[in-house]
Amino acid sequence: MWESETKSVRGREYGNGVLSSNKHGVKTDGFELRGQSWYVATDIPSDLLVQVGDVNFHLHKYPMLSRSGKVNRLIYESNNPDLNKIALEDLPGGPEAFELAAKFCYGIAVDLTAGNISGLRCAAEYLEMTEDLDEGNLIFKTEAFLSYVVLSSWRDSILVLKSCEKLSPWAENLQIVRRCSESIAWKACANPKGIKWAYTRKPSKASSPKWNDLKDSSPSRSQPVPPDWWFEDVSILRTDHFVRVITAIKVKGMRFELIGASIMHYAAKWLPGLIKDGQGQGPADDMSISTNSNSSGGTGSSSWKGGLHMIVAGTKEDTPSIQAKDQRMIIESLVSIIPPQKDSVSCSFLLRLLRMANMLKVAPALVTELEKRVGMQFEQATLADLLIPSYNKSETMYDVDLVQRLLEHFLVQEQTESSSPSRPPFSDKHMYEGTQRSNNPNAKMRVARLVDSYLTEVSRDRNLSLTKFQVLAEALPESARTCDDGLYRAIDSYLKAHPTLSEHERKRLCRVMDCQKLSIDACMHAAQNERLPLRIVVQVLFSEQVKISNALANSTLKDPVETQYQPLIPNHKTLLEATPLSFQEGWAAAKKDINTLKFELESVKAKYLELQNDMENLQRQFEKMSKQKQTSAWTNGWKKLSKLTKMTAVENHDIGPQISTTAEQTRKTPRRWRNSIS
Repeated sequence: MWESETKSVRGREYGNGVLSSNKHGVKTDGFELRGQSWYVATDIPSDLLVQVGDVNFHLHKYPMLSRSGKVNRLIYESNNPDLNKIALEDLPGGPEAFELAAKFCYGIAVDLTAGNISGLRCAAEYLEMTEDLDEGNLIFKTEAFLSYVVLSSWRDSILVLKSCEKLSPWAENLQIVRRCSESIAWKACANPKGIKWAYTRKPSKASSPKWNDLKDSSPSRSQPVPPDWWFEDVSILRTDHFVRVITAIKVKGMRFELIGASIMHYAAKWLPGLIKDGQGQGPADDMSISTNSNSSGGTGSSSWKGGLHMIVAGTKEDTPSIQAKDQRMIIESLVSIIPPQKDSVSCSFLLRLLRMANMLKVAPALVTELEKRVGMQFEQATLADLLIPSYNKSETMYDVDLVQRLLEHFLVQEQTESSSPSRPPFSDKHMYEGTQRSNNPNAKMRVARLVDSYLTEVSRDRNLSLTKFQVLAEALPESARTCDDGLYRAIDSYLKAHPTLSEHERKRLCRVMDCQKLSIDACMHAAQNERLPLRIVVQVLFSEQVKISNALANSTLKDPVETQYQPLIPNHKTLLEATPLSFQEGWAAAKKDINTLKFELESVKAKYLELQNDMENLQRQFEKMSKQKQTSAWTNGWKKLSKLTKMTAVENHDIGPQISTTAEQTRKTPRRWRNSIS
């Protein structure tokens, strides 16, 4: 491919050779390599030794001085005209680039490819091979090849940018990185319908377009181009170059969903710890574009194949491994370029990135930014992603404080969206729509179920304090939970793992649960739960009785012919479906206990009514006695006299009616006289 691309430039600009010099003073058949030294194949003895790294070049002064300003200056400004040895230790591109530059100085044809053009361009700049020394010098010709050949090709731009990893800062100062990044961004944002399609080595996994191939020989030209066709090619770049490409793509206006997907693809390639078990994609996948990189400390090196799970943070605090440093740099770079729009990346990806950031001790500001991003879409999280181990030497197994912060960010985001629903928070239309999609009451309910499941899982940790459990359980408003079965399950699990809790602590733990929000099956389970305080059991029984009474009352208000038993049956089935399986064990015995407790409760109510009647009787007698104490002595005397009269009349009842009449008159006369006196 490269040969065909250079023919057009060869015939137009470079004469008979691919890249050659027309003027040279030494006839040669080429260069010969002997061990670690290069020799010019000529009869003229060498008078200049150039050392580049570990390689020696036995050359001649005239061809080099006529083309290279740096070599000219090193010899003639050294005040030693007989100097025949120079060292170029910091030459960009190394011995390979200097070999090509030296061949150019001798007029030997040089093949320019996307793999050597960047090193040769930097070497020409280092050697100062400008037009002032000779027309058509190496700087001019390499720059022309970059502009007219490389930047017009997708694959060439990727390869040149990949080769710039070993040429910092020369490639950056010569704008090679910027120009290649903008070329890649422009082609990635172009309409895929206009791409001339060509498969690469692995058609099932990656494919890339040839932008400079006008003849489409591919049999699949009618196949539609997927929008993510450029992900795999861009993912071979080093992190800083990948960031430059993504930044340029953002400026071009690509959709944030595609940008986020490309970031996730790159992270899955270079951060194997992000990928779940069984879904891994190693960084060593074969591609049409070579992914070999020998740069020291580069993020594209093959030493990453071990996977992030091999790194254990916190075991040694002296010097982290090179692998950990590289991966920390990748995480920090990716976090900085994630689009600000919601749903640009998945919540699961953000949580796994957050897990690795905590493990590798990424900068706190970026960790906080990640936490806020997770809070924006916290309702999309799963329990497996939330179970983040504690890497800060905490006593607990999982980082409960982190989940608490994520929940706080979620509540702040929900409050912000609900307080200003009329104004979109961003100017972009898609951004506004993505933000408003979750502004509904179901989001809090999903988060409540997620938090209850998380509490059930972490409650098994014996080091989890009661305060942390209670604070996390009470963080959500009461309206977020329509049913407290999940919260009851978490409380029961915590009581199992912490059997030494006092009665006061168990009551405090159970206050986070609303007994009235428990289903009938959960109430049955709680009624026989010996770990619950007795007061909570009584509340559960009372709430169950109220539910049954309300259900019966509602059923009597409707038509008895049509809906005589219908209100209870569907509700009961719904509650059974929403009840965890752990609550459905041992219910047969629980129902018998419930009936016994109900009977005892009715007996207690009856005894209570009897005691209340007795108390009222005693109260009336007490009131009578208090009134008797307030009467005068005369009244008491006359009352005693009337009682004696009644007793006498009863004893003398058999004597005769006359005696009875006389006694009655004698009893009545003094009462009238007493009343008149008083």
